[in-house]
Amino acid sequence: MTGNFKEGIRIIPSGNKPFRRIRPNPGTWIGRALRIAFWAAAIALAGAGCGNLTLETLSDNASTRTATDNSTSDPTPARSEVAMNSSYHLVGYYASWDVYERAMFLARIHTDKLTHINYAFSNISPEGKCVLGDVDADIQRFYGIGDSIDGTPDTIDGTRGNFHQLALLKQKNPNLKVLISVGGWTWSEHFSDAALSAESRLEFVKSCLDLYLVRYGDAFDGVDIDWEFPVSGGLKPGRPEDKHNFTLLLEEFRRQMDVLQQTTGRKYLLTIAGPASPEAMGRIELSEIHKVLDWINLMAYDFHVTAEPATGFLSPLYGSPRDPDPNSRNFLNDNAAVRGYLATGVPAKKIVLGIPFYGRAWQGATGDGLFVPAAGPARAKTESGYMDYTELINGPLQNYQRHWDDDAKVPWLFDPASGIFITYDDAESILWKVKYIQENGLGGGMIWELGSDGGKLLAPLADSLFR
Repeated sequence: MTGNFKEGIRIIPSGNKPFRRIRPNPGTWIGRALRIAFWAAAIALAGAGCGNLTLETLSDNASTRTATDNSTSDPTPARSEVAMNSSYHLVGYYASWDVYERAMFLARIHTDKLTHINYAFSNISPEGKCVLGDVDADIQRFYGIGDSIDGTPDTIDGTRGNFHQLALLKQKNPNLKVLISVGGWTWSEHFSDAALSAESRLEFVKSCLDLYLVRYGDAFDGVDIDWEFPVSGGLKPGRPEDKHNFTLLLEEFRRQMDVLQQTTGRKYLLTIAGPASPEAMGRIELSEIHKVLDWINLMAYDFHVTAEPATGFLSPLYGSPRDPDPNSRNFLNDNAAVRGYLATGVPAKKIVLGIPFYGRAWQGATGDGLFVPAAGPARAKTESGYMDYTELINGPLQNYQRHWDDDAKVPWLFDPASGIFITYDDAESILWKVKYIQENGLGGGMIWELGSDGGKLLAPLADSLFR
C-alpha cells in the first residue's frame, strides 16, 4: 500500500517473484506540484464536496523537543475519554512477497491481534479480469512444519501456498476476516478499462468474486479495491471518466456481493484503500462511494518521500510549525486527510487510519536533519530510501539520535556524521494515533504492512486500541 510518485520505488525480484511493491503515497504523489498549486487543490476539494472544509492550523509557539537516546522521551499520552472497546477494526496488509526475502510467514505474525487481514495483491489482466498476483506464493508454495499455521507440512496433492495458510488461520481464529486486495501501485493499470462500461464492470466484478469468494472462498471474506489512482493514474495514466466510473464499479461490487450472499448466507466485505492528498480525494466521489463500502483504509503515509529534494515527515499526525511549506504544513498530515473525508460526509466510523511500519531515509541532511535540503535517498537493505521497521531496529534505532516533534507527534532519527535522516513511526507516535482514532470516533487502524514489523509495533498498537 506506498510511493508518491512514489513513488513507487520498487525492485523487480528474479524468477517468478512479484514486484516488490511499496504503497504509493496518497499524500504526495503530487509532490511539489501540490505545493505550487495550493489553490488548485482547494478547487478540487470543493468539486468533491469539500468546499466547506476547515483545517486546523497550529499555533506559532508550538515547540519541538529532542531526545538523545532511543527511549520514548514523553510519557504515554493521556487516555481518551472515548470508551475503548472491540468495536474498532485493526486491518493489517500482508504482502505475497513476504514469503521470499523476508521469510515472514503468517505463522510468525501475531495475527491474533488483528480483526482483518488484507492480502496484497490480486492482479488485473489486460482483458479486465481478476487474476492471481503471484501463483507461486498464492497457491503453489510448499509450507513445512515450522512455517505452517497448523504445524502440518503441505503435500503435493493437497492445497498449498498463502491461500491455504489464510484458510488455516481462519479456522484457528473464526473471528478473523480476510480480504483480497486488488491492484495496488504496480497493478492499477487496467482499472480504468475495467470500470469503463456497464459490461466491463459486470465482467470484472464477476471474475473477482468467482476467483476469490467462490473458488477460494475458504480463505477470503471480501474484496479491498486499491486503485492508485482514478483519473490521475499512478504508474499509468487514467481518464476523466474514472471519477464516476469508480463509484459505479464499487456499486457493482456491492450488488453482486449481495446476490452471492443470498446463495451462500455469508456477509461479504467491501473496502478500498483511499488516498490522503487533497487532489486525489477530489478525483473520487467520496460522498457517494462510502454508502456501499464497509469502510475506507486511509493511506495516511508517504506524505513526504525521498524523491523530494528536502526532508519531511512520512506520516505526521498534525502539521508542524517548523515545516517551511504552508501547503505541506496544512494539508499533508493525518488530521487534514481525516477532516477532508469527514467534510464530504464520510462517517467517522468508516475511516480506518493507516499507520506505516516502515521509514523513509534521506542522506546528506544537515542541522538536526528535519525540513532541510538533502542529497537523495539513503542506502538501505532492499530499496534506497525505504527501511522496514525491522531494519531500523537492527541499526539506526541503536546508533542514531532520536528526535521528537511534539506538534506533529512523530519521531525522527538523525546521524550528524553521515547526514542520514529517517522519518518513521514508533510505539510512542502510534499511541498518539490510537488516541486520535478514539477521540475522533474513527473505525480503527490499518497497517502497511505486517511483514515489516519485526515484532515490535503490532502489539502496542493492538493493546492500546482494544484495551
